This record gives sequence, C-alpha cells and structure tokens, in this order.
Amino acid sequence: MKRKKEWKKILMRAAKIAVGSSAAIYIAQHLALENAASAGTITLLTLVTTKWETLKLSLFRLITFALSVFLAAVTIGFLESEWIAYGIYIFVLISVCHSLGWQATVSVNSVIGIHFLTSKDFSTAFLLNEFLLVLIGITIAVILNLFYDYSHQKNGLVKSMRDTEKRLQMILGGLAAYLSGKEMQHDIWSEMRQLEQDLMEYIREACEYQDNTFRSHEVYYIDYFEMRLNQLGILHNLHSESKKIRQMPRQAEIIAYYILHMMDYVVEVNSPEAQLEKLDRIFARMKKEQLPQTREEFEARAVLYHMLMDLEEFLIYKKRFVEKLDKKQLKRYWKLDKASIN
Repeated sequence: MKRKKEWKKILMRAAKIAVGSSAAIYIAQHLALENAASAGTITLLTLVTTKWETLKLSLFRLITFALSVFLAAVTIGFLESEWIAYGIYIFVLISVCHSLGWQATVSVNSVIGIHFLTSKDFSTAFLLNEFLLVLIGITIAVILNLFYDYSHQKNGLVKSMRDTEKRLQMILGGLAAYLSGKEMQHDIWSEMRQLEQDLMEYIREACEYQDNTFRSHEVYYIDYFEMRLNQLGILHNLHSESKKIRQMPRQAEIIAYYILHMMDYVVEVNSPEAQLEKLDRIFARMKKEQLPQTREEFEARAVLYHMLMDLEEFLIYKKRFVEKLDKKQLKRYWKLDKASIN
C-alpha cells in the first residue's frame, strides 16, 4: 500500500512536469522566442513538491535573473575566452546564491548564462527574450501546482492518526500485561521501532500538506504527530524500566490497571486532565503503601515510581498539545461549538 502511494505521487509529479514543460515550450515557440526549449527546462526545474516552495523559488528566480544578466555582462561580455568567462560567471553566481540561501536558482541561471555565452548578445530584445523564457517557465509551474488533491492527502493524514492511536493502545496493553505478570503476545520493541519510523514519515507528509495550503493552522497535523512521537519515546523508556524488575511487586498491578484505564483515552479528541488527576491519586496511594522490606523490593518499587512519572510525562505531552490549540483549531478539528470552547 505504501509503495503504491509513493508511485502515485511520482506519476502525478511526472505528469505535471511533462505537461508543464511541453506547454512552456509551446508558448515560447508561439511567441517566436529564441531558445524556446529552455522554457520547458525552467518549468521542470521550478516544479518542486509544494506550492510554497514553488512560489518562493519563482520569486528568487526573478530576483537572481537580474544578477545573472549583470554577471554575464561583466564576464562573458568583456572576456574573449569563453571557458574562462563562463567559469568566472558560474563561480560568482554560485557564491552569491549560496550566501543568500538561494542555491536552487543556480540551475536556471546557468542556462541563461549559456544563452549569453553562445549568442554574445546583450541587446534589449535579447534580454527581454531571456526574461520571457524565465517568466513563462515559472508561471506554468505555479499554475500547475495550484492543482493539488487536498482532500485525499488530508484523509490520509487522518487515517494515519487513527492508526497511530490504535498502535499506541496496543503497546500500552502489552506493557500492562507484562506488569501483570502475563506473557506479551507480540514483540513490543519491534512495534515501537516500526511506529517510530512511520511517525517520521507521517510528519514529513504533514509538512508537505501544510506547504501546499495557504492556511497557517494546518500545522495542527505536524504538532499532532510530533506529540505522538514524543509519547512513543516515553513508552520506550517505560518498557526499558519494566525489564529491570526481576520480580514484580504487588504494586505493579496498580500501574497495570491504570495503563489499561488510560488506553481508552489515547485518542485525538481528549484533554487528559481527568487522567492526570487519577494519576495523582495513585501517587498518593503509593506513598501510603508499606515500606519495602528488602533491597530487591526497594529497587523494584523505585522503578515503579519512576514508571508513574513516565506516565505523567506521557499525558503532559498531550496536555501541552491541547493547550496550544486555538479556538479555530478546536472548532475545525475537534468539532467543538463556540459555547463549549468559551
């Protein structure tokens, strides 16, 4: 399924580039521009993954076009040796673009430099010709990137959220079983490692989705998956600590019961205040327990207490995520009405 999804994205992007490059060349030829094929190349080089990247890159290309014309005039326009002139042109161009953080503009400007090198024409008509090639290429790229399947990618992100919650619940269930003295039915370590890899991919997809929209609050999905990734890190620690206990004390069942209770609330629309309050009561109860009688029991109780602190941190990550949400996000993603928000 994942491979099919990747291939769909690759084919969609290939189709965009093919259509855009062909259209750019057609328009350039229709306007009788010299080096018309370069308009297609400029479209190809500008059609990147997201809308925001394409818009920024297009703006930078227009700005650096003026720089490339100036550099070409003072190098190619004055030096007789073509290879020395072009070498100096590229050296200065790359140095300036890298210093400004505009490395992606070098490819198109190198093409423009080749045109000046082969024509040695710095007339107003040729400058307009080159500018139109750049303008056509970036305009086609921007227009094509307006066509984007928002609903499909958004549905994919929501599906990934539900998948993440289900897998976190399974991991918590396995930890609770271990603390209860039962054998785990699955390999929690491998499940956590796989979920970690998947969460990194979900974050990348959420970033791509955000960069293809003009709504600032779409960062919600990025924050959500980063929160779950942090919670998974806590479960890594919790699992490692549980393995240190040689013999489970009676108090381990209290924590196991609490984890089973907490599992049901590992969902998107939940603020963990009630779970934190219940955890506080367990902390208070643990303090009232009879003191350990042996060194082994003391060490086991210390690990259990630390595990409770891990569970508290697990919930705090969700609490911070909820506290960052504004009214617009609560209404949009949690489907809360104005009265419940206020």
